[in-house]
Amino acid sequence: MDTMLSILAMMFWAVSVGIIAWYCLTATQQITYVTLADGRQQERTIPFLFRLFLPLTSNLFSVVSKPFFAKEREQADRRLISAGFDGLLDAREFLALRLLMPAIMGSLWFLTLRMLAKVWPETLSGSNLIMLVVAGYAIFYFHPVFWLRRTLQIRHRSMQRALPFVLDLLTLSVEAGLDFMTALQRNCERRRLDPLNEELIRMIREIQLGSPRRVALRNLSDRVNLADLRSVTYSLIQADELGVSIGAILRIQADQMRQRRFDRAERLANEAPVKMLFPLMLFIFPAVFIILLGPLLSQAMGHLFTR
Repeated sequence: MDTMLSILAMMFWAVSVGIIAWYCLTATQQITYVTLADGRQQERTIPFLFRLFLPLTSNLFSVVSKPFFAKEREQADRRLISAGFDGLLDAREFLALRLLMPAIMGSLWFLTLRMLAKVWPETLSGSNLIMLVVAGYAIFYFHPVFWLRRTLQIRHRSMQRALPFVLDLLTLSVEAGLDFMTALQRNCERRRLDPLNEELIRMIREIQLGSPRRVALRNLSDRVNLADLRSVTYSLIQADELGVSIGAILRIQADQMRQRRFDRAERLANEAPVKMLFPLMLFIFPAVFIILLGPLLSQAMGHLFTR
């Protein structure tokens, strides 16, 4: 009887491990897309742990939909839209992931530490164990926030790099006789699909569906939440309201964007020596130690082995 129970338990665990492995493999091969305003699909990269726990987030919608999470929902929704995950990952799913990851991964981390504590009881005991457990829970809780912040920074940096070139092309097109919307459409059609192009295509579709140009520009500024792009959109809105030449406004904004890009590059160049100081101090002493004492140590080891 005991032998039969042991065999059934082993079979149960084998089937469970197989199902988990199949689920993880499926999540690894899954490709996530967002649908752009013109109907095209663009791939968006989501971390592996997000893909694992995303089907479970609906169980926590009743919790994260409470008024207590209203401010965090609004902030997460705004950042997800700015990062380009509109329609793929919403605020409720994001907040549910922040609760699921420490609950599941933190528990696995705690069980792993308990098992390791039996192997190294002197190292993983008492306050050390508690600190590692708390650190693990904190890392898994804040990991979605750090990931979203990093993704948003990369997207904004890409827009900052592309914006001066787009403004130059629009300026040339408008001064050559095209109206602003035709120049914008041709620019979006002939450029590669980058974050800035995605947002401009969405703005064009809003105007084609009947939104006034100033409303579409304001929506673009609020959606992206980038200071450089906000400056350009507000200048175009003001030019539209006052009847000022858009070509002149575009040329002024293009000059300002190039100057800002030069200032950012100069600031980063000035910050580079300070950022290199800590790695230099960290690795220079081992390098000096190896260069100066390496021959002496090799000679000493040679004398020891020759005896």
